[in-house]
Amino acid sequence: MTAIKHALQRDIFTPNDERLLSIVNVCKAGKKKRNCFLCATVTTERPVQVNVVKVKKSDKGDFYKRQTAWALRDLAVVDAKDAVKESPEFDLHFDKVYKWVASSTVEKNTFISCIWKLNQRYLRKKIDFINVSSQLLEELPKVAEESVPSGENQSVAGGDEEAVDEYQELNAREEQDIEIMMEGCEYAIANAEAFAEKLSRELQVLDGANIQSIMASEKQVNILMKLLDEALKEVDQIELKLSSYEEMLQSVKEQMDQISESNHLIHLSNTNNVKLLSEIEFLVNHMDLAKGHIKALQEGDLTSSRGIEACTNAADALLQCMNVALRPGHDMLHAVKQQQQRFSDLREQFARRLASHLNSVFVQQGHDQSSTLAQHSAELTLPNHHPFHRDLLRYAKLMEWLKNTDYGKYEGLTKNYMDYLSRLYEREIKDFFEVAKIKMTGTTREGKKFGLHGSSGKLTGSTSSLNKLSVQSSGNRRSQSSSLLDMGNMSASDLDVADRTKFDKIFEQVLSELEPLCLAEQDFISKFFKLQQHQSTSGTTMNEAEEMDGVALSRSYTSGVPQTVSSEKDMIRQMMTKIFRCIEPELNNLIALGDKIDSFNSLYMLVKMSHHVWTAQNVDPASFLSTTLGNVLVTVKRNFDKCISNQMKQMDEVKISKKSKVGILPFVAEFEEFAALAESIFKNAERRGDLDKAYIKLIRAVFDSVEKVANESQKTPRDVVMMENFHHIFATLSRLKISCLEAEKKEAKQKYTDHLQSYVIYSLGQPLEKLNHFFEGVEARVAQGIREEEVSYQLAFNKQELRKVIKEYPGKEVKKGLDNLYKKVDKHLCEEENLLQVVWHSMQDEFIRQYKHFEGLIARCYPGSGITMEFTIQDILDYCSSIAQSH
Repeated sequence: MTAIKHALQRDIFTPNDERLLSIVNVCKAGKKKRNCFLCATVTTERPVQVNVVKVKKSDKGDFYKRQTAWALRDLAVVDAKDAVKESPEFDLHFDKVYKWVASSTVEKNTFISCIWKLNQRYLRKKIDFINVSSQLLEELPKVAEESVPSGENQSVAGGDEEAVDEYQELNAREEQDIEIMMEGCEYAIANAEAFAEKLSRELQVLDGANIQSIMASEKQVNILMKLLDEALKEVDQIELKLSSYEEMLQSVKEQMDQISESNHLIHLSNTNNVKLLSEIEFLVNHMDLAKGHIKALQEGDLTSSRGIEACTNAADALLQCMNVALRPGHDMLHAVKQQQQRFSDLREQFARRLASHLNSVFVQQGHDQSSTLAQHSAELTLPNHHPFHRDLLRYAKLMEWLKNTDYGKYEGLTKNYMDYLSRLYEREIKDFFEVAKIKMTGTTREGKKFGLHGSSGKLTGSTSSLNKLSVQSSGNRRSQSSSLLDMGNMSASDLDVADRTKFDKIFEQVLSELEPLCLAEQDFISKFFKLQQHQSTSGTTMNEAEEMDGVALSRSYTSGVPQTVSSEKDMIRQMMTKIFRCIEPELNNLIALGDKIDSFNSLYMLVKMSHHVWTAQNVDPASFLSTTLGNVLVTVKRNFDKCISNQMKQMDEVKISKKSKVGILPFVAEFEEFAALAESIFKNAERRGDLDKAYIKLIRAVFDSVEKVANESQKTPRDVVMMENFHHIFATLSRLKISCLEAEKKEAKQKYTDHLQSYVIYSLGQPLEKLNHFFEGVEARVAQGIREEEVSYQLAFNKQELRKVIKEYPGKEVKKGLDNLYKKVDKHLCEEENLLQVVWHSMQDEFIRQYKHFEGLIARCYPGSGITMEFTIQDILDYCSSIAQSH
């Protein structure tokens, strides 16, 4: 490549006054390879021009020829294709894009570097170099140039050895000096060799002068060397003195190090002594139990308040000593181990003594309470446990200490307490419920002569008696309902009301006694056994209790020992369940007894139980009392539903006499009795919704049963049965004003009105039968298209025929027919509802309506004939009034 470069410089560029700076062997990309050279050149004359020349080898020989030249200022972009990966391809963007492939990557990089430097130095123009490594541009490699052999043109020989970066332009000062020098030698331009020779001679003269000057200063140099020798001697003396000083200081340093080490050891010893004292004081202050505390733990009186307080303080002090946070290494000290063992022995001894004493107290409490049971045997009250709780609460702090130090004994005390108290409460509660049952059944014995007894699953005898009474006289029943407590002239219904009122009071007293008992015991358990009571959203709500299917409360005990519980709240509930395990069965038995005495008692129990469940849930929805009462409430609700179902069943099974008139049906009267009783019981009750649902079921069953009986009635017309009973239902609902039955009240009124009208039309029939047939024929002729005034010309409907028919119905016959009708209606209707006058007035209105209809037809079809009926409307009114008064 060097030989080619020299050949190109000599043959092509020197004749054109150009210098070749860089060369690259290339061929066009994508075509048949025909090599050529791209050359970067600059002119030797000012102004300097930079070109990129394409040189190609001639086809006819071995010489090169200049093919194409581009000015560098026309170059827009140099694209190296890839800045990371080495590639010989590159593009030059002149008037169009020229794609080249270099023979090597090194030649490509050298050429691109040369182009970049020429652009920076001469053009002052920004050529875009893309995909070119920044390192390549920053290093600014020099463009290697080979020298041209001597004997060629001097303009080329002087510059071919210089690199582009060695060339620098003359500044103004240099140009001025050269001009002055050349002015002093006029032939400098014409004879350069003579000028250069002159400059060489002057340079030799200057060199000689410099040498002479140096030789003249040799004396001064000798003086300077002498001074330097003296200075070195002084330095040696100073170094000797410094060495002696250093030896002296080394001795002092060793002594000071010994003193420092001694001081350090003294300080370390003092520090250790202080720390040791601190550790000893810590152990003495925190692990030393006073002799008084030790004596209290070993021999303290657990029966007196002062002794209990001393034992409590001693137990707290012992716990603090045992729970002290020892520092690292303390537990390895023999004295600490001995003290800890002593504390453990004291704790074990006192825990055993405390547990034994409390067990004795539990047993003694059972004996003391048993002696008071006889005092409450005749009264419906539960013994008061407050004194026992008050005495035991003195040990509450000791129980907390026992819970924190010896949970096994604490758990054993808990179990023993539950065992003793469960037996005690079981005796008390069973005796209490026995008294309640005696008081309940004692009332019913007085009423047995009235048949006031029954069995579970059916309506009681008292209800049956009510049915009989309701058939006989509803008016008498209403008087009984209005004076429930009037016992002067006692009837069966009066006795039922008195029994129910007394049962309600007894049941309320039972719940009122149980509730404070359970709450007091739960509060005591929480305080004595140090179990936290917190409000919980879990538990059985009133609605959940209604939906539960009698699932018993789960027991978390195995052989009387509580299993692991999730919280102290659960433990309280489990203890209460164990202690009062007999409450729920006893309540269920009492409820069953009340339901057996009288199924209507379920209404009282539902209201009372709902109220107490609501009260308990407001205190704590997850408590034992709330859960137990919620479970019992489910049983009460089932009894209430069974009472409703029994009444509906009796409606389906009702039988009526075929020989006597029906009147007010028994179940209609029973519904009135039930609704009046329920409204008085459920006034301001929490579970009004249950009663409303029962009302809907009952009233629909009453409606269906009334229609069923009316369809089966033989003695009494269907319309009379429907009319009287629905009138009674409407009157009952209007009087009681039950909001949930407003639609049924309107329906009852509508049915009563419809059947009244139907009965009137049916019973009245056609009192003027022949006259009615005559005018039906007249209306038929008019319907066929005959004009009304022309009907009288019809042979069968002329005026003579009309007068003949009218004469058959004189006033006397009409009155006789109405009197027979009144007697017939009186036989159909019952006296209880007192609807005779209402029905008779409706019949009178219907008869007058028919009369007016006949008169209208006479006026329209027989105008001007003067034909009238044998009686008037006033006669009809007089007949009806006279008949009503006579009966």
